[in-house]
Amino acid sequence: MVIEPIFDSSAMQPHTRVSGCVIAYQEEDRIGDCVRSLAFCDEVVVIDSGSKDRTREIAAELGARVIDNAPFPGHREQKQFAIEQAKYDYVFCLDADERATPALQKQIVALAARTLDAAAYEMPRQNHYLGRIVRRGLFWPDRKIRLFDRRRAKWGGTNPHDHVEVQDESPVVRLAEAIEHLSFRDFAHHVRTARSFSLIAARALAAKGRHCNPFDLLVRPPAVFVKSLLVKRGFLDGWRGFVIAAMAAYTDWLKYWQLFRLPRDGGVS
Repeated sequence: MVIEPIFDSSAMQPHTRVSGCVIAYQEEDRIGDCVRSLAFCDEVVVIDSGSKDRTREIAAELGARVIDNAPFPGHREQKQFAIEQAKYDYVFCLDADERATPALQKQIVALAARTLDAAAYEMPRQNHYLGRIVRRGLFWPDRKIRLFDRRRAKWGGTNPHDHVEVQDESPVVRLAEAIEHLSFRDFAHHVRTARSFSLIAARALAAKGRHCNPFDLLVRPPAVFVKSLLVKRGFLDGWRGFVIAAMAAYTDWLKYWQLFRLPRDGGVS
């Protein structure tokens, strides 16, 4: 099936051009909606990590410039690689399981028409969890910097918890409209992601010389559970809020358990 390209930068000529940047792997069921939501950008760049499905083909058919960068170097490194491939200095970054909502698209178009001048712009994420948008707990407002000037900001953080770091003292502008995030396909996907991400995080901590102690295993996970369910009122999301809090605690415990099990020489063997 041929997919009609939806990306056409000639349809809009803002004063500030914006590159849409996406990283993806095995996302044929979600990459299409992600790229379509970036049609307001002047180009879309998709960095693929060696997908075996139709991720690259679907993105290309929709008008994106697809670049293969495999093996996967890490979330932070792959996202930084993506913005370095962009044509324009202002970049708007999404993961393949995210979309720019129509309201956010309009807001960015209006800003670009007046010329973007801030180093970075942050926005909340509407996190879908098991069929419903959650409004409390650790999943809200979940603000992220995703629109920024790559000359004044870059991808940083510790994998897999990457984030944008502004390199000067310019204030970050907060936008009201949200990104939509389809966080997990199902509960089994959540469990697999927790196991994968906890090991990545443990290795990153070990590489910094961090070691596990009883406090990490016995105190931190329950504290995460209480923060998500009670402090941030996750209980108002019903059983989903409870599951999110429990999984957050489990992921935190698993991270430190993996760290405990890693060799003391840095854990990256």
